[in-house]
Amino acid sequence: MPQAATDQNLPLVRRLEAVGFRAWPATSVQYDGSWQIRLTGGHPSKRLNCVVALDPSDSRDIAIRLEKAARRFEAHGRPILVRETPLTPKPLIALMQADGWERFEEVLTLTCDLTAIELPENTLDHLPSHDVGRFVDADLCVNGTDPALKPSLAEVVSAIKPPTGLFVIEDPEAGPVAVALCVQDNDLAGIMSLSVRPDHRKRGLGLEIVTAALRWARMRGAKSAWLQVVADNAPALALYSKLGFTEAYRYAYWRKASKA
Repeated sequence: MPQAATDQNLPLVRRLEAVGFRAWPATSVQYDGSWQIRLTGGHPSKRLNCVVALDPSDSRDIAIRLEKAARRFEAHGRPILVRETPLTPKPLIALMQADGWERFEEVLTLTCDLTAIELPENTLDHLPSHDVGRFVDADLCVNGTDPALKPSLAEVVSAIKPPTGLFVIEDPEAGPVAVALCVQDNDLAGIMSLSVRPDHRKRGLGLEIVTAALRWARMRGAKSAWLQVVADNAPALALYSKLGFTEAYRYAYWRKASKA
C-alpha cells in the first residue's frame, strides 16, 4: 500500500504532481472540483488517461462525479482509470473498494538532491538532441512499441513546455539502444521514459544515459531530480538507489473489475 501521507510531505507531493503533469501533458484536461480528468485519445499511457484527485478533503458527491468521469472516458473509447496518490480522498478509495474495483501497478516517485550527489565520471557524456522525430523513432525502437503510436507520442513530446533534453545512445550496428527524456522545470529535473533495449541491458547504458541527463539538468541550474518507477522493477530501483534517489511517495491505479 502507498505510504501514509503526512502534513510534512503533502506540499512535496502536490509540487511533484504538478511538475509531472507539465512533463507529460495530456491532450485534454478537465476539472471537476480538484479532480483532474486527463484524456489523450491517441496514446494509451495511463498517466495521460486517468482521473487524479488533488485535494484529500474533496470528497463530496463522489459516486456521481465518478460516474460522470466514466462517461467522459467512455466517449473517448477508454475504460476509466483512477490514479491513487497521497492526495486522493479516502472516501473515494473506500467507494472503489466497496464496488469491487481492482488496484494495480504501484509506482514509486523518487527524488534526489542534485547539489549533493556525485555523478559518475567514468561514463561517456551525451549531449541532448532537440529533434523530436529522431527521439520518438529511437524510443519506439528501444521499447519495441507499435510504430503506429509515433504521431501521438511526437505530439505529447512536442507539447512539453519546460526545457527538455532528448537523449539517445546509438550503437553503430544495432541502432538506438537507450533513450531518456529529461524535463527541467525551474529547479526540478524530471527523468522520463528512460529505457534500454532488452538485448543491450547489463552493459551500463542505463547509468550512462541517466548520468548524462542529470548532468545536463544540473548544469542548467536544477537543484533536485525526480522520476517514477514501477515498484517491482528491481534493476531500475538498484540503479536509482546507487545514484542517491530515495522514495518520496507512491501511487497506483484503480480500474473497474472485468466482468466474467
